[in-house]
Amino acid sequence: MDGYDLIAHCLKAEGVKWMPCFPANSLIEAAARVGIRPLVFRQERGGINAADGYSRQTRGAPPGVFASQSGPGVENSFGGIAQAWGEGVPMVFLPGGAGLGGYDVSPNFSATKNYASVTKLALSIDRIDRTTTQIRRAFHAARQGRPGPVVVEMHGDVLGQQVPEGAAERYQPSTMMRSVPSRGDVKDAVKALLDAQRPVIWAGQGILYADACEELKAFAELTQIPVITTMQGKSAFPDDHPLALGSANRTAPKAVFKWLGMADTVLAIGSGLTRTGFGLPIPEGKFLIHSTVSVEDINKDYAADLGLVGDAKLTLETMIDEAQAVLGEDGRAEDGHTVESIAATKAEWLGEWAPLLNSDEAPINPYRVIREINRCVDHADTVVTHDAGNPRDQIMPFYHASQPRGYIGWGKTTHLGYGIPLVIGAKMANPEKFCMNFMGDLAFGHTGMEIETAVRAEIPITTVVINNLTMGGYDEKMPVAMGKYGVGNQSGDYAGVAQALGAKAVHVTDVAGIAPALEDAKRANAEGQVAMIEIRTRQETRFSTYPDLLRPA
Repeated sequence: MDGYDLIAHCLKAEGVKWMPCFPANSLIEAAARVGIRPLVFRQERGGINAADGYSRQTRGAPPGVFASQSGPGVENSFGGIAQAWGEGVPMVFLPGGAGLGGYDVSPNFSATKNYASVTKLALSIDRIDRTTTQIRRAFHAARQGRPGPVVVEMHGDVLGQQVPEGAAERYQPSTMMRSVPSRGDVKDAVKALLDAQRPVIWAGQGILYADACEELKAFAELTQIPVITTMQGKSAFPDDHPLALGSANRTAPKAVFKWLGMADTVLAIGSGLTRTGFGLPIPEGKFLIHSTVSVEDINKDYAADLGLVGDAKLTLETMIDEAQAVLGEDGRAEDGHTVESIAATKAEWLGEWAPLLNSDEAPINPYRVIREINRCVDHADTVVTHDAGNPRDQIMPFYHASQPRGYIGWGKTTHLGYGIPLVIGAKMANPEKFCMNFMGDLAFGHTGMEIETAVRAEIPITTVVINNLTMGGYDEKMPVAMGKYGVGNQSGDYAGVAQALGAKAVHVTDVAGIAPALEDAKRANAEGQVAMIEIRTRQETRFSTYPDLLRPA
């Protein structure tokens, strides 16, 4: 057994069942020998994004793993790993190295040096007797605290060596470690929330990773505090719950803006509270309680009045105990005024958007497509994600997420084309569910060839492409370039491309065709066939934003 075989056995022990990859890497054959399914993508970023989508659905147990070749493979992988770093996704990246004689010689590309800024840990196996230690460190670091990618550079002149007998059997898989804040800090936080006049809970993707959705719901009902989820945390709290305000990207339901604006106290839990161009800022003047697994996130972008460092599930369990000690076992009676006010604001918001959600215009309005998706899918048995840009900003506020991890929200760093491989990974984690990606035509141009990967690997996903024949919204930013030179006015038969790659493909040009196309896609997926729906839409630059509601009256 050589070092690659040993790593394959370690991966098996960690629960890895499949490995997206892009040749050549000796680990691919070694993984296949131990029963780990290798899946070659069309390019590195696709494989990394698929590992990403898988990790989000498994909560990092196990995390996604990706293997690439040395040199150009490591270079081409950078964008995908940087995305996982920005999004806080646990992952283990196993690239080939240049070898001990050349890994530090320019222009050879050093993974440990160049990936240090976009990984939690950048390791190199430079001695055969350190193989298991480095792999265990990688899996441990990827999942502890704030999740994130870890890189382990594999040098062929090291891992080609034979390992001592019994090394694989002696490998001990990493275990998840969880912590909880002190009882005193929790008591102070609960008191502040119960004393507040207008408290709000801001729930991030840490709720999903900690499997704390039921605890979040129980605490909100116990205290009758309304809940906002972040874009990445969408589905952590059911959108149809009476206390649900909706999810916050730079677009969000009206209730999110209204309650966040008038809140006096905010409990941010399971969120790093990172300010980005794609997130909704928390206004100044709030009493802020920040609960996170990562102490480094507290006081990073926002000054916290109280900090709670610990696992979201354990923290919420302790907060529930403390709230019941104050309020009694059943907590507060239903706050009829708040519930009615939330319902009225939601009805008002949907009334404002009804002309677009119900539009019969041609080309089709993308909001009508979203409405039809909501009507046609079984939300309890579906995983939906979006791509970057306008499709993200349009679908995120309006899609009804009712089950944990039934929606994958992303965009803290925003790579076009992310949605197709992401939903491939989600399908690998949920083979029994209908897994669908909603994207624009520009995004399809980045990773559309991964449709062939799904077909070849028999991973039946659905992709909905809304084709408006342009880069949505950029005509306002680049009027001369777009108007005079046609920059960004792409076109093409994307469903035709998908069909040529082996998928069931449907063109939709009128509203009446949307629902039948979605039903066809569901049937095709159930029969093991990849499906792609191309819908001819108009450019739509109206978004659900109410910034004036964030400002003090």
